[in-house]
Amino acid sequence: MREVVIAGIGQYPVGEHWHLSLRNLSAAAIQAARKDAGGLKPDSIYIGNVLSPVASHQANLGALVSDNTFLEGVEACTVEAAEASAAAAFRMAYLAVASGWVDSSLALGLEKFTDRSGEDQNNPIYETLDNDYELNTGSSPTAQAGLLMQRYLYEYPHAERASFAEFPLIAHANAVNNPNAMFRKAMRLETYQKAGMVADPLNIFDVAPYGDGAAALILTTPDIAKDLPHAKVRIIGSNIAIDTLALHDRSDPLAFRAAGVSLEQACHQAGILPSDADFFELHDSYSIFAVLSLEAAGFAEHGEGWRLAQNNHLSLGGRLPICTMGGLKARGYPLGATGAYQLVEAVQQLRGTAGKNQISNAKRALIQSLGGPASTAVTHVLERME
Repeated sequence: MREVVIAGIGQYPVGEHWHLSLRNLSAAAIQAARKDAGGLKPDSIYIGNVLSPVASHQANLGALVSDNTFLEGVEACTVEAAEASAAAAFRMAYLAVASGWVDSSLALGLEKFTDRSGEDQNNPIYETLDNDYELNTGSSPTAQAGLLMQRYLYEYPHAERASFAEFPLIAHANAVNNPNAMFRKAMRLETYQKAGMVADPLNIFDVAPYGDGAAALILTTPDIAKDLPHAKVRIIGSNIAIDTLALHDRSDPLAFRAAGVSLEQACHQAGILPSDADFFELHDSYSIFAVLSLEAAGFAEHGEGWRLAQNNHLSLGGRLPICTMGGLKARGYPLGATGAYQLVEAVQQLRGTAGKNQISNAKRALIQSLGGPASTAVTHVLERME
């Protein structure tokens, strides 16, 4: 397997882009990534998306994207892994270059949530659940997250419900200086405490806001990227792990098994321990998911993950910064495109271009994206090349 580096990154701010199409969003992200990569033309394109066939009535995104970005004839296809789709697309691009099949590849995360409106806007999102045994009984992703938090507080009565506030507080504080974030405003504890319930005990600030967006990364070999002016970031670990689709089929729904396996295997490939990472871009679609992800990664024992948010341990200056540019909660949650944003933000940190959010001397990053309640988990380990 060949060594693979990230030559270019590009992103469009996450938001409710009613006036933009899939074509517009993808073109903006790809053009930015190609410019950052010195104009490098990819040999293949992998597109992470989950909603488009239902929300936008548009399938065959490979042809749409390549045709609209002057990349006609380039091998292109869509990769679907629920909300982890873009992270899975990045893995496909990594494997394509590492195997020697192509010399450069582009991973694109693309999502258009606002192509639906009104009461049926959330319907396409529900299709990431088990249709026979969850969706048809009236469940939803947010309802499941609420049940998981209820179960967590029941199983671990010493856990403090109020401590979950720290996760959105960290995300919003970090998003202030991210020009691509939906919510660039810090949040006060009192605001969280007064928020209305969405799925008891989750309140509105425990839930990441859906949005539209596109982010792209161009991967190639170190030799091809050697003349680029920015710092080189290489991929040293990559893994996908799967758990049961339905929560009720798991012996312990609070153990995000796939998240733990994926991270363990990615770190094993990279030759590091999780504690060797300088920061962790985790999947904070819900506050309870952040806690369960930290526990699955081994940063805390089961029932103790909530304690990590205390005493600024997870803030930018802490021992394990998370969601360094606002995470899903404050940057916004573009569903299937999420993993591409997480990876772009990690590259910014490792290049030293994260501005006021820069983590001092950041060398290694853990990035994890989840599909459903960790039914699919995709983890990558990135490293700055000296």
